[in-house]
Amino acid sequence: MSKIRVSRVGEQIKKELSQILQTEFKDPRVGFLTVTGVDVTNDLSQAKVFLSVLGSDQQKEDTLKALSHGKGFIRTELGRRIRLRTVPELIFKFDTSIDYGSRIEKLLHELNEGKQGE
Repeated sequence: MSKIRVSRVGEQIKKELSQILQTEFKDPRVGFLTVTGVDVTNDLSQAKVFLSVLGSDQQKEDTLKALSHGKGFIRTELGRRIRLRTVPELIFKFDTSIDYGSRIEKLLHELNEGKQGE
């Protein structure tokens, strides 16, 4: 399948998932959640959904459990909004790139402070 179509479907899934999780998905375990990216396989059978969750490690785990529990509802809503022959299986994962980037920025800031002190 065309790479362009796969990326367009991934972006549309990201957009619709963000909206579903904000407005339709009502679970008290889900905290402040942001969908940062979606990687779809070439045959559109699976979609890895990368999430960024604000909060402690326990809140992150609770959010992942809630999303896994409500996966059927989310796929059904996604199927109603996007016209595909089969809705991809959703695999939720945490996006660690934001934490990694902020850690690097903190280290660079500390190095700059050390050089200015000399």
